[in-house]
Amino acid sequence: MATTAPVEIGHPELDEHTATDRPWIVVVWNDPVNLMVYVVWVLQKLFGYSREKATRLMYQVHYEGKAVVSDGSREQCEADVARLHAHGLWATMEQPA
Repeated sequence: MATTAPVEIGHPELDEHTATDRPWIVVVWNDPVNLMVYVVWVLQKLFGYSREKATRLMYQVHYEGKAVVSDGSREQCEADVARLHAHGLWATMEQPA
């Protein structure tokens, strides 16, 4: 005699914000190679930032060691990191906690 156990289907408990909902950020890191004016020029060229904003970000990189220069989807941030690398800047991407 076989008996069947009742089937219970549980629904996973999900956070309202899943990992895919959170934007990624692109971080430019300080390096001893690139001149400050070059970093400003790259940020203006790649992201369309004003000279003032690009300069502010460059000083943040210089004095604090890093600065967030863009955010968005994973694919967009991967493209931004690749473009920064192509211009000789050290950049990474991460998903903030």
